[in-house]
Amino acid sequence: MPLPEAAVAAIVTHMNDDHADAVLSYVHRFGSLPEAQSARLVGIDETGMDIEVHTGAMAFPVRITFDHALTDAADARDTLIAMAR
Repeated sequence: MPLPEAAVAAIVTHMNDDHADAVLSYVHRFGSLPEAQSARLVGIDETGMDIEVHTGAMAFPVRITFDHALTDAADARDTLIAMAR
């Protein structure tokens, strides 16, 4: 079941406003892009998250998949926290 649009918008805003360092960490670790200088979450769904990555003058999208299908917004929160650790 897809995450509700309101939950997606809230997660994206919260992660970019309050946890930009975690978003960059996801790209470094799970996206295998240690050269990334900044990252911005642009979307999340039950199977993964879409991140805009910046390395110097270049910007490009990266998709990071989850190890399980998210069931709801609480599962998304728990998964993102676990990934940040």
